[in-house]
Amino acid sequence: MLRRLASTLLIFFAAFCSYARAEEWRKTYSIVGKPEMRVETNDAEIRVSAGDLKNVEAVVTAQGYKIGSGGVTITEHQVGDRIELNLHTPSFHVFPFGLHKSVRVELNVPRDSDLDLHSGDGNITVENVSGTIMLRSGDGAIRVNAGKGSFHIETGDGRVECRSIEGELRAETKDGAVQIDGLFTALDLHTGDGSIDAEARPGSRMLSPWSVRTGDGNVNLGLPDGFSADVDVHTGDGHITLDFPVTVESGASLRQNAIRGKINGGGELLEIKTGDGNIRLRRA
Repeated sequence: MLRRLASTLLIFFAAFCSYARAEEWRKTYSIVGKPEMRVETNDAEIRVSAGDLKNVEAVVTAQGYKIGSGGVTITEHQVGDRIELNLHTPSFHVFPFGLHKSVRVELNVPRDSDLDLHSGDGNITVENVSGTIMLRSGDGAIRVNAGKGSFHIETGDGRVECRSIEGELRAETKDGAVQIDGLFTALDLHTGDGSIDAEARPGSRMLSPWSVRTGDGNVNLGLPDGFSADVDVHTGDGHITLDFPVTVESGASLRQNAIRGKINGGGELLEIKTGDGNIRLRRA
């Protein structure tokens, strides 16, 4: 009886160890110029870091899955400096002992790289990459730290954080807070449900209209001294605080929950709106 129990426990222990062991796939791609990296996955976390590299390194780590037939399938190809990586993860389930399965894609790229990353379900993190950056997740947080260029970010459900970036930023989440700071020439922020905390650093300027909107949440926007804009500020239920003097011209409006006017002589339109929450326009 004891031998049978010991054998059974040994089998379960071996199965657990096999399950817990991570499988790994990796490949290094040679490039000549600026890489264009595209990743498509139905269920995986994506992490990208940049350095002084002359190639692109890709690593896929599967925890609790095998890589290959019946597990995580990987297809990839390269044409010149364009690299495409497609992953498909089997339907998620939990091991009896409570160990969760997961898949992670890690990319090491040159600092100047174009990225097009999409995960159906997973967080996306990008650090120190400059270029045209498109990041999309059906369900997951998206974080960007440092970099220059054009950033387009979308998530169906998750937080958006961008720190120390420079250039154009368009970010949207259907449900989650938005926190950003950087030096911007274009800014379009939208969340269906969540607060927005944004700071445009000195040197930021409007080359086109800016929009900061939330369906439900507070908005806190910092602008540098001398920033010029036509402002359209509105809250459905809350109050407005402005650290900048506003010039209200004939035909414009100044109410407790809505302000239309000019700061520092006016310029491109800056729209700030919330359906339910307070708005503060402060000096950065």
